[in-house]
Amino acid sequence: MAMSLNQIGGLSGTPLVSDSGHTAGEEPTTAAVSASAVWRSPPANIRVSVQKQATDMDRLSPSPPMSPVRGGMRADLSVACQALMTEEEVVVREHRKGGGGDVSGDKKGVPVYVMMPLDSVTMSNGVNRRKAMNASLQALKSAGVEGIMMDVWWGLVERERAGEYNWGGYAELLEMAKKHGLKVQAVMSFHQCGGNVGDSCTIPLPKWVLEEINNNPDLAYTDQWGRRNNEYLSLGCDTIPCLKGRTPIQCYSDYMRSFKDKFSHLLGDTIVEIQVGMGPAGELRYPSYPEKDGVWKFPGIGAFQCYDKYMLASLKAAAENYGKPEWGSTGPTDAGEYNNWPEDTNFFKKENGGWNSEYGDFFLTWYSQMLLDHGERILSSATSIFENQGVKISVKVAGIHWHYGTRSHAPELTAGYYNTRFRDGYLPIARMLGRHGAVFNFTCIEMRDHEQPQDAQCAPEKLVQQVTSATQEAQVALAGENALPRYDDYAHEQILKAASLSENDEMCAFTYLRMNPELFQADNWRKFVAFVKKMKEGKDVHKCWEQVERDAEHFVHVTEPLVQEAAVALMH
Repeated sequence: MAMSLNQIGGLSGTPLVSDSGHTAGEEPTTAAVSASAVWRSPPANIRVSVQKQATDMDRLSPSPPMSPVRGGMRADLSVACQALMTEEEVVVREHRKGGGGDVSGDKKGVPVYVMMPLDSVTMSNGVNRRKAMNASLQALKSAGVEGIMMDVWWGLVERERAGEYNWGGYAELLEMAKKHGLKVQAVMSFHQCGGNVGDSCTIPLPKWVLEEINNNPDLAYTDQWGRRNNEYLSLGCDTIPCLKGRTPIQCYSDYMRSFKDKFSHLLGDTIVEIQVGMGPAGELRYPSYPEKDGVWKFPGIGAFQCYDKYMLASLKAAAENYGKPEWGSTGPTDAGEYNNWPEDTNFFKKENGGWNSEYGDFFLTWYSQMLLDHGERILSSATSIFENQGVKISVKVAGIHWHYGTRSHAPELTAGYYNTRFRDGYLPIARMLGRHGAVFNFTCIEMRDHEQPQDAQCAPEKLVQQVTSATQEAQVALAGENALPRYDDYAHEQILKAASLSENDEMCAFTYLRMNPELFQADNWRKFVAFVKKMKEGKDVHKCWEQVERDAEHFVHVTEPLVQEAAVALMH
């Protein structure tokens, strides 16, 4: 290599780490990241719909659940854990302050974090592609990246037996990050990997949890046709001692407590944020749009997930308390199927739709409040466990932008966000997070409205604006991430625009999806380096962006050997 690593670090204005693990210069700031599974945009103007029985539109809520015949299921989308290849995504996030500090202050600029590969730790609890990891982390640090985000999979650490934790691979990976001077956002991933967009490997829930689900299928989320979903335990059983004498909330708490005890020496220094998984893809939502086996395809409206016995028991009690016990036996039965559109259904149609009736308000209030209560329970535990540890707590919320332009916002409703043209569904979430001082992490920041299928009335920009307003009203810090892998200047410009929340405020972090071979390709890497520099500059710094890009071009040329090493290592 023509230049030393210290020389490379000097060119980027970022200190590099020696083999001894010491870093020159000031410590990087903190950040928040999310383990995100996201949506793949289909070709424009493709409408996915399912033929329905002629009587379906005539059936109004509530009525006995329908059982349509479904066929043509795709084979399981699970892919064996293997090298970092094309389907990986990059998540970079940015945080403004050091470990656990408040997000206000004079510091400008948005720190960028990069999401690690989903399979960074192997099924045998070792680091996957160790050489590639080292080279890649060194390259990221040289580019001025603040840190990395990593999924800490429940299905790996507590895989074999309840209460037995194997942190081996994560201990090594965290020490690697520390050696390179990178901050870490650790995601407590209590969900399955596999079955969502971008999932390049399969990591199921712990074996003993799956055994309990096999013995009691109602521990899994269930739709009105009896289809079970094993991505994440149903929130209906949160407080039921159904896991070998422990409740799911107790299991999540014990896991987080073990993590804290194991890595207490890194908390607040290397580990600066804990993102708490609360549902499928680590997001606070119901698994209403599962891609596995082709059940759902973009831009379908999804389906309500309230048909396990625990959710139905809660619904029954809520209906009796409301004075309408007849509403407690089922959810809406005229809400269509996963791949319908709003106007295909009586419940979601704009004129006289059930969603806008007294019954609809009752059901949607209960359904969304159950999700908020779930978040409240886990956050209460997390904030108690990590109190005074110098770390932030964050929660990821899904960016469900399709059919956003309709009155009912059907896909948001089935996911548990009671957001319609007449009601703000994100302010209650922001306020819930605010009660615990948690960061609101949101996706689809890179998307522009006109890039999405307009017949599906997609509006990611308007959705981001609504969420931004909600977090500002609730005085909650907002962090972002891109929903799909993007390396183009248009996406970068959109992120820069969205990261500037107001005249005096910026996102506290941004997560870039994800570290993979494509990121290190010459043109992509050049654009990424310039993007990171622009994010770090902050909106109030008057600087010629063309000069920033020229600086990035020079930096990319000088660091070419290091980046080539990372790219080659990742592909082997």
